[in-house]
Amino acid sequence: MNDVLVVGASQAGVQLAASLRELGHDGAITLVGAEPHLPYQRPPLSKAYLAGAATADSLALRNYAFYASHDIDLIQGDRVADVDLDSGKATTETGRTLSFDRLALTTGARVIRLPIPGADLPGVLYLRDLDDADVLAQVLPSARSVVVIGGGFIGLEAAAVCRNAGKDVTVVEMGSRLVARAVAPVVSDFYRQAHERRGTAIRLGRTVTELLGDKRAVTAARLDDGSVLRADLVLIGVGVAPRIELAEQIGLETRNRAIVVNRYAQTSDPRVVAAGDCTLLPHPRGGDDMVRLESVQNAVDQAKVAAATLLGEQQPYSAVPWFWSDQDTLKLKIAGLSTGYDDVVVRGDPETEKFSVLYYRAGTLLALDSINQTADYLMVRRLLGAGGTIPPDHAADVDIPLKSLAVTNAG
Repeated sequence: MNDVLVVGASQAGVQLAASLRELGHDGAITLVGAEPHLPYQRPPLSKAYLAGAATADSLALRNYAFYASHDIDLIQGDRVADVDLDSGKATTETGRTLSFDRLALTTGARVIRLPIPGADLPGVLYLRDLDDADVLAQVLPSARSVVVIGGGFIGLEAAAVCRNAGKDVTVVEMGSRLVARAVAPVVSDFYRQAHERRGTAIRLGRTVTELLGDKRAVTAARLDDGSVLRADLVLIGVGVAPRIELAEQIGLETRNRAIVVNRYAQTSDPRVVAAGDCTLLPHPRGGDDMVRLESVQNAVDQAKVAAATLLGEQQPYSAVPWFWSDQDTLKLKIAGLSTGYDDVVVRGDPETEKFSVLYYRAGTLLALDSINQTADYLMVRRLLGAGGTIPPDHAADVDIPLKSLAVTNAG
């Protein structure tokens, strides 16, 4: 017997189950998801779906026929509440008992709730799942003023959609710059200016201390400097926290609020693998750094590694991380991880809204951010995958094709 229980019908969970079948696994596969919907893509929720350019059906990762034809038992609208590894039994919140030989945790992450007065008022919303997006889409048309708390990618993406819907939008970010965890100051400054050009107000270095209103609706947000912003709708996007409750219950190693895994997606217990947003993993490009990656690419690639590990085929995770963010006409694509950079080179003019930023450490290329420059992104992504670099000396010169500057391992 080699029955696998996959806890979490996330992007990683669906990919892991599918990969098991692709690799020839012939045992039972049970995939458990807490939401009642077919497993779906989350990134479009704050972009195409909120803007009305995508439907719930179009977001589905697979249709019901796929799960049936691949003999994957998909359980929807239930959550695994207890796991006993020794007996190979799991119990769900509705009382189901599930048997397994191997366990995979793809539990994802939950939104961080903002503990301030008024956070439970009607019209105060979060955007993590499909139900959140549906509620937001329903109330947005009647709103006039929107306050977005959090200047990360989700907040800025949603702010762009709201602004394009004709709303007065203010983004409140407690840090000194936007998306500070992910990009260099030059990119943060670009985003602030680009959103302000489009009519969105940006309040940096400020926190919301209280949301005002009554039992019918939110009406305003009070900031720490005493100012009050009118708000018919408040969207909170201050980050997510991995779901690690089951991992802690089982006794798996966790660190920085995430499940620690090795390059083969194994947890501290060899009977359990984990993949996706819930994990803390070794840097895919080597070294001693541990990272947590919130991206579709990581969920998919790490899930493939986890599936291979469950079948005894150890394939170390070494994929080049990549990310994207669509904010109105601003198409950001990121290749690599810029963590630990000591130098940046700007290629192109940010004022044109078409440029790239190359990140370096000790003269070696780590990553690239491209704004409306897909060719740069594709080229660097391939180059990083081959272990190559671009010397920084002439990287800023747009008259020199970026490809001609590439240096591979072969020289």
